[in-house]
Amino acid sequence: MRTERPRLLIASNNRGKLVEFRALLPPTLELLTLADVGLDSPEETGTTFAANALLKAEHAARLIGITTIADDSGLEVDALGGEPGVYSARYAGEPSDDEANRIKLLEALAHVPMVQRTARFQCAVAIVTASGEAVLSNGSCEGSIGLQPRGTNGFGYDPLLVLSNGRTMAELSADEKNLISHRSHAYRAALPSLRRMLGLIEDAET
Repeated sequence: MRTERPRLLIASNNRGKLVEFRALLPPTLELLTLADVGLDSPEETGTTFAANALLKAEHAARLIGITTIADDSGLEVDALGGEPGVYSARYAGEPSDDEANRIKLLEALAHVPMVQRTARFQCAVAIVTASGEAVLSNGSCEGSIGLQPRGTNGFGYDPLLVLSNGRTMAELSADEKNLISHRSHAYRAALPSLRRMLGLIEDAET
């Protein structure tokens, strides 16, 4: 008798995120994207990463009727009072443009010395079932903003965030990034709840 794999909707069409999602989530899942189900993401009107993640997950779970996972993430720069924050993806305006965002950030920090360029990536993950049960988790990755982009891996602000080892996020391999990234921390924190919500066997309680 054939047993269907549990299905999980990832409320995103961002290719960079999807690559990371697939590496972090259990391989037994059948993963669907918004494009797979013909659904657009709602407008992100929340004022926090958690609010936006929950908004996206609730929207898709309600309309499609399967458990949905969504995240909202961004960059917080201390010298800019936490900006760009929830506006990270559209910092330089619409439509979202990674290179334009990086250029605007470097211009905003042009006269800020390295010692004051501390920053971090933040990520909030929301899981919502078709019945409306919701779980939130968070993760962060500390660093500082470099003077110029370095590295060709990753996306968004990855070439600018310099880690404690002197490398940027964009200079890490995918495996290295998945060990330390804000998104990996948030998703790993969410995995026990996700397994329970999908009915997967969880042996951590033995």
